[in-house]
Amino acid sequence: MDSIFRELTRGKALMFILILGIGGSFQTGFHNTAMSSPSPYIKNFINSSWYERYEEYPPSATVNLIFGVIISTYAVGGLFGAASVKFATGKFGRKKILIGTCLFSVVGGVIMLTSKNANSFEMIVAARSMNGFGAGLGGSVQQIYLMESSPKQLRSTLMLSNVFFLSLGKLSGQVLGLSVLLGREHLWNILLFAPACLVVVQLLALPFFPEAPRYLLMDGGDIVACRKALQRLWGPGEYQVEIDEMLAERAASKGVQVKSLLEFLQDSGIRSQIIAIAILSACIQLSGMSAISTFSFDILNKAAVPVDQIRYITLGFGVSEVLATITSTLIVERSGRKPLLLGGFSIMFTMLLLITIMLNLKNPAPWVAYCTAALFMIFIMCVSGGPSGVNMALINDSFEQSHHPAAMTLNGLQKWGQFAVLGLVFPFINEGLGSYCFLLFACFCLLGALYSFFLVPETKGKSPKEVSQQFKRLAVGGKFFGRNQFMETRL
Repeated sequence: MDSIFRELTRGKALMFILILGIGGSFQTGFHNTAMSSPSPYIKNFINSSWYERYEEYPPSATVNLIFGVIISTYAVGGLFGAASVKFATGKFGRKKILIGTCLFSVVGGVIMLTSKNANSFEMIVAARSMNGFGAGLGGSVQQIYLMESSPKQLRSTLMLSNVFFLSLGKLSGQVLGLSVLLGREHLWNILLFAPACLVVVQLLALPFFPEAPRYLLMDGGDIVACRKALQRLWGPGEYQVEIDEMLAERAASKGVQVKSLLEFLQDSGIRSQIIAIAILSACIQLSGMSAISTFSFDILNKAAVPVDQIRYITLGFGVSEVLATITSTLIVERSGRKPLLLGGFSIMFTMLLLITIMLNLKNPAPWVAYCTAALFMIFIMCVSGGPSGVNMALINDSFEQSHHPAAMTLNGLQKWGQFAVLGLVFPFINEGLGSYCFLLFACFCLLGALYSFFLVPETKGKSPKEVSQQFKRLAVGGKFFGRNQFMETRL
């Protein structure tokens, strides 16, 4: 841990990671949870806005539909943003794209701030879609930018900073959503505008950081600019070893173009990795984590938690998520990827079963509501410290440099697309199935656990070529589960 901190403080690397984080995944985390606290107030706003226009109150189903659209348009914007990654990074590089996404997010924040005085819930929809586009494009570019700016030995650890800032953003949304701060009816628009202030900080700071060193050399062939960028980020030194590795990789990949999404999907040599990443990402997204984060107020209210306690319990959710993310960052290089995937999904499945039982007890004692909240907290810790924390490291381990933009695009499209659908339909699923909706999420956790056990190899410390060979061995005869290979995954 001390050696990592020394590496980060020799140059501007620590500040670089902080600036990328607060304007990147922090924004996604904040917007995920910040909608939970003011959700009753926004529904009231929809009611009053509708009444002023039509002189009658809308049906509750209409209010739920509009609120679902408000939730899901953030993900729809993110979907379009993620789809733009390959084109944008190829044409403009990394830093310029992030500056552009900052402008999108700031404009979206201003629209959100003024929507209340304009008495327009359509402006909330527009603001959420703009913020989502900035998060979808900027979040993916943030990961590529950080990956291409990090030394090989720190890359997997630093990639987890994306998950840390996501968790920190969720916690910040929950803290500012407290009734003693911005969680009041007349302040909900200010609450949802607040993260734009950090985007302004990123916008002002980014021009003082270099373009990604790996991009400068691999795509531009500029050794001098690459060395200067490494020195600015990581402190004095020649970095000849790193540059030689990049030059060797550039020579090996000479004539190999960065893969488009279609070419990436058609590449039979990495099909097993693509399927594995797609299935695991789907299991993470459909495990119920995003629904619990976004609709935590309604879920805990149905669990009979006192209304005045809900915001403080969701704050506990945020703290536990941040702690789990930090723990995952510290142990992922020691434990490996597979134990965190398998253990995380297994405990998540168990917690969702217990939550369903607790929510269906007849005449429950008052302590049952708090026990249910504790089960939710354990579930959240397992998601953040397990599958969610490992996912980006698994993508980095499994694909070559030429595949990374397409892999990030596919992962972003899948994540944002599923989030959009879930945000739109979850209020109706929750209303129709009640507490049994968690059994649906439990099925995806069980799928993730079984798939991790049988069809995902350990990727720690292996090159993409070695990972590809292990996936092929799994596909032909399942020999991976022999004694020698299994020993590699033990803690």
